[in-house]
Amino acid sequence: MRAIYLTGFMGSGKTTIAEKLSFELTVPTIDTDDHIEQVTGKAIPDIFASEGEEAFRKYESQSLESIPNKNIIISTGGGIILKEQNREFMKKHGIVIYLHCDPEEILKRLEGDSSRPLLKGDNRKAKIESIFSERLSLYREAHFEIDTTNRSVSEIAEEIQDIIG
Repeated sequence: MRAIYLTGFMGSGKTTIAEKLSFELTVPTIDTDDHIEQVTGKAIPDIFASEGEEAFRKYESQSLESIPNKNIIISTGGGIILKEQNREFMKKHGIVIYLHCDPEEILKRLEGDSSRPLLKGDNRKAKIESIFSERLSLYREAHFEIDTTNRSVSEIAEEIQDIIG
């Protein structure tokens, strides 16, 4: 089985869906953010605070390219699609599935979550809408798109299994 790369905005369900698929397909899953934290020994918010977003994006590309790409489900960070090299790498080495979620639902899902560096400060709604609109066309370069808004994890996992055969 080729790698399955789950992309999408923060809060779209990538990690949760990856864990469900991992269990159902009995293949491992890796979260690129977790991988970065393990390799660097730093939490993502600390990397943003001490080194900046550009350094984090570099770690993201390195992580993506160092993770195996056979018999695995990879849950990616929401901004991994910002670099063309990352989008091309995922398309070349696996099946890329964009998990779409409406910004209003993302706002609800991330309520009380203070771990998101890009959402620090006031007016989270405006930040989510702005970042989401900037990234949408890049997410849609994926092989497949699945709407996760108001759907169960089981329904989404089943749809992905149908896609990958």
